[in-house]
Amino acid sequence: MANPKKRKTKSAVGKNRAHLALKPVALNTCSKCGKAKKPHTACEFCGAYKGKEVVKKTVKKPKK
Repeated sequence: MANPKKRKTKSAVGKNRAHLALKPVALNTCSKCGKAKKPHTACEFCGAYKGKEVVKKTVKKPKK
């Protein structure tokens, strides 16, 4: 198995990992309920996509 001839410097390691930083998540508002949601996905709260209900959401009753 191949092994590296020389150790990578700190700057070379940093340059290698430059693209690995976390990027902020882009959020849009739902046109139906106004809550934040990811773009190109159905709303998690009301189940709407592009103003139409595509996922039926049911309200869970709390246990006593």
